[in-house]
Parts: sequence; C-alpha cells; structure tokens
Amino acid sequence: MLDFARKLYLAGLGALFITKEKAEEIGKELIKRGEFKQEELKKFVEQLVERGKQEQEKLKKTIRGEVERLRGELGLVTKNELAALERRIEELEAKLKGPSQG
Repeated sequence: MLDFARKLYLAGLGALFITKEKAEEIGKELIKRGEFKQEELKKFVEQLVERGKQEQEKLKKTIRGEVERLRGELGLVTKNELAALERRIEELEAKLKGPSQG
C-alpha cells in the first residue's frame, strides 16, 4: 500500500507546496478506497510533507543560482555593491569640497 502512495506522491502535481492537511486528505481518500491502511497514514503524511520541504529547498537553490547567473550575465550590481559605490562617491565628494567648504 505504501508503494502505491509513494507512486501517487511522486506523480502528483503540487508536491512542492503540499500542506500537512492536504497530505492527510489524500491519505484518508486512499484509506477509503482501500489502497491504504489507517496505521500507514501518519508515516505517509510525514514523508509527503518532508519531501515537499526538500523539493522547495531545491527549487529555491535553483532559482537563486539562476538569478545570480543572470545578474552576472547582464552586468547588474547587488544592493551591497551599489551601497559601497555610493559610500565611495560620498567620500570623494567630501575630499573635493575640502575642510574649508564643509
């Protein structure tokens, strides 16, 4: 029975964002259909939710990597790089004004 549930999970859409409640709902439906035992429900829910969390983390890493790649490819600066440039400009402007103009 757990094998069928795993196959259902792996084939199911939305596994990335499944909630505990939704996992329980799926498990209860499988119990009603006789494809799942009540005592398997808790383990199924835990596995489903954990797998969803793992997939979310993978997706986040992939997105971050792609954003970073595009940032570099497009020559965009980060907030920190921009802030450093602004500080440097302020320092240079202060030097140009000199102590008597401050």
